[in-house]
Amino acid sequence: MNIKKHHFFIFLILGALEACHSSNRETANEQPTAGNGLMADSFKTTIDGKAVALYRLVNAKHMEANFTNYGGRLVSLLVPDKAGKLIDVVVGLPSAKAYQEATEPYFGATIGRYGNRIAKGRFKLDGQVYTLFANNGPNTLHGGKKGFQYVVWDAKQPNAHTLELSYLSKDMEEGFPGNFKVKVTYTLTDDNELKMDYEATTDKNTVVNLTNHAFFNLNGEGSGDILKHSLQLYANYFLPVDSTLIPTGKLQQVAGTPFDFTQPQPIGSRINQQNEQLAFGKGYDHNYVLNKTKALGMYHAATVKGDKSGIVMDIYTQEPGLQFYSGNFMQSKNTFKSGAKDGFRTAFCLETQHFPDSPNQSNFPSTMLGPDQVYRTSSVYKFSNN
Repeated sequence: MNIKKHHFFIFLILGALEACHSSNRETANEQPTAGNGLMADSFKTTIDGKAVALYRLVNAKHMEANFTNYGGRLVSLLVPDKAGKLIDVVVGLPSAKAYQEATEPYFGATIGRYGNRIAKGRFKLDGQVYTLFANNGPNTLHGGKKGFQYVVWDAKQPNAHTLELSYLSKDMEEGFPGNFKVKVTYTLTDDNELKMDYEATTDKNTVVNLTNHAFFNLNGEGSGDILKHSLQLYANYFLPVDSTLIPTGKLQQVAGTPFDFTQPQPIGSRINQQNEQLAFGKGYDHNYVLNKTKALGMYHAATVKGDKSGIVMDIYTQEPGLQFYSGNFMQSKNTFKSGAKDGFRTAFCLETQHFPDSPNQSNFPSTMLGPDQVYRTSSVYKFSNN
């Protein structure tokens, strides 16, 4: 072989080896990022002796969801707007530590054992009274002092668009009976759907009401308030509440009230009207009774449209109710991952669920689960734009 050629080939080989070594070095040191700049290393920690991480889901249309197994939280959701630009429609915090220290405990969390309120922190089951921690005035909210938003879930990511979260809630945890095994599967489909599949079993009779507590702003995190979002709810009745936000037990027609979203209405169009129910909730914080409009093999629960982005979110569920919360208790005390504050009504929630306080209200659909049963329910949040 010609000496010059020999030296040239040695040079190429050494260069390739160095490039490979450099690439491996960069991969080891580089912090993986989500599409909106979230840093995976900001979630890499240990809480209660269990590993916490950030999990990224993507679909074929470049939509992206990011979760952390601390609280089973949806941290961000990137959706194309009417111009094709990806918009983060879920508000969230930039690190696991920020979630630990937040004054709002429910941002994006998987909620359990019992989503929403249980009156006076107690219920009766099989002749026995169970006492819970009252963490919302006189009532128990979203599972008590350490609900599922504060636990570290076991996480598996079998593919790029699926995350499986599981947790064992032991007998009498937060006052609830039964060893309760729960699994939630979050799937980002190529139809721009975020699908939520819940499954649970117990070894004693217990009560259960699982949901996800994502806070949405379809114009994007940090874009201002949500009062001009158009909202349609497929419900002719809602549950009026007392001053502590516990349902009175009655179903009230929405017709002729500020709670009527049977036709698309801006969220803020009647939110400041003189109305006892709005005063109790400081805005909307009420369960709607779905009228069972069928779609996708489920009930069509809601359609929301961002006034600036053109992003449309349709919600479908197997649940009988939907809690509409208009961000009334947001107080600018937490800083989102975008750097914006969680200002008053800068996000809304639409939580698929059974009714609040069902264990104490026999006329509501039952939330009891026995050892011979498997709890299964699914909800879908589907996104489009126009």
